[in-house]
Amino acid sequence: MKEILYRSTRGAAAPVTASQAILQGLAGDGGLFVPAELPRFDRSLEEFAAMDYQETAYQVMKLFLTDYTEAELRSCIAGAYDSRFDTPEIAPLAEADGAYYLELFHGRTIAFKDMALSILPHLMITAAKKNHDGREIVILTATSGDTGKAALEGFADVPGTKILVFYPKDGVSAIQKRQMITQKGDNTCVVGIEGNFDDAQTSVKKMFTDPVLRVALEKNGYHFSSANSINIGRLVPQIVYYVHAYSTLLREGRIRAGEEINVVVPTGNFGNILAAYYAKRLGLPLHRLICASNENKVLFDFFRTGSYDRNRPFVLTSSPSMDILISSNLERLIYHIAGDDAKVNAALMRELSEKGSYSITESMQGKLEEFWGGYAGERETAEAISSLYEKTGYVIDPHTAVARHVYGLYTAETGDPRPAVIAATASPFKFESSVMRALGQPEAQTDLDMADALAALANVPVPEAVESLRDAEVRHTAVCSRDRMEAGLRRFLGL
Repeated sequence: MKEILYRSTRGAAAPVTASQAILQGLAGDGGLFVPAELPRFDRSLEEFAAMDYQETAYQVMKLFLTDYTEAELRSCIAGAYDSRFDTPEIAPLAEADGAYYLELFHGRTIAFKDMALSILPHLMITAAKKNHDGREIVILTATSGDTGKAALEGFADVPGTKILVFYPKDGVSAIQKRQMITQKGDNTCVVGIEGNFDDAQTSVKKMFTDPVLRVALEKNGYHFSSANSINIGRLVPQIVYYVHAYSTLLREGRIRAGEEINVVVPTGNFGNILAAYYAKRLGLPLHRLICASNENKVLFDFFRTGSYDRNRPFVLTSSPSMDILISSNLERLIYHIAGDDAKVNAALMRELSEKGSYSITESMQGKLEEFWGGYAGERETAEAISSLYEKTGYVIDPHTAVARHVYGLYTAETGDPRPAVIAATASPFKFESSVMRALGQPEAQTDLDMADALAALANVPVPEAVESLRDAEVRHTAVCSRDRMEAGLRRFLGL
């Protein structure tokens, strides 16, 4: 198989192997690693339809992670997609009101981040061994709510690693916060910041590229990596579930081999929908990639106008994992539609950093035709939850509800009859207050108190991820301002 190397979207760094890209997380020049060339499927759609999730994962990931041996990669997959998921399908499809909901919330933290963060520690530790890197890996992560807990769960007590997660203390749901601050593991640290996710993410990126901090880490036997979707080791596993969804529809006779489907993705940091874009490049018959935004509709405006502008009010919504104004993974798409031109991309990212905005060329905008953007306000989000429940009894969380509303906008505008897969990115139990409010149900004092009532409405058991929080000990209470984040890191590592 041809080796796939990885380049920085900003061009200064030399190409590296997949394992080196996973270990580094972020390129030294501040860019994101992308494949130097995109592979294509070497299995037919009919062959994929006969595979289980684990075999699909191997056949897809081997195309990108070419310096991992078959034994290494299969071992990583076996260690990730096991009984930690509460269904053998790993990512089942549920049909409701004319669409297929790809349930990505059956892992330990009941959100789609589990799909990649269950395997990332295995990929990273294997990468360290392959590259004879004896330093301790420091996972430095900013989260808008879900990545943090999924990363903590994946890396807790993993030998040779430490993990520090920063989250906006007033910008996550009660369940999301409790999941993080009760996290066990001697190598874990969780800090709330007085600011929003963009503040946390910007500061984390700055620490990654700080030469003084890098020297301090080296002296103490540490090196940074990331569990955010800026890490290519997060992005590649996400491609798998789009292939799995298509294969499931084909196996069940709901589509024909080669028939195009649409994919609808609630989108904040752009990693999940970018994975669908890569799946399409591999050869998966996807027609439209429908990008669903909440009231922080910076991506909707970008797809409509070709201009990206983060200079706007930051809105706290019921879908907090999408409360983002700087969508980091969009940089990878910009690089590709610029013809893999790192200089063009670097100039645009410099504009974003200095002015808070940039505009792409007409030619680049013409390469975005496969994307379609829409957004949902808070009222539309609540209505999407309640109307789907009234029609079908199926309960969705606010992020998935944003996608459902936007899909309705898309079909109303286009009349497109193709089958659609909606990425159901979180369990409704992770956002119980918002879901119960949307369903017109009385709200209890805390989210945990509503679990049983929601379970009765949804006709499903309370997930273990929620049940286990009832008496969990709070272990992480630190809060800091944005300008004290590096101090918090140094204290954690003893620098």
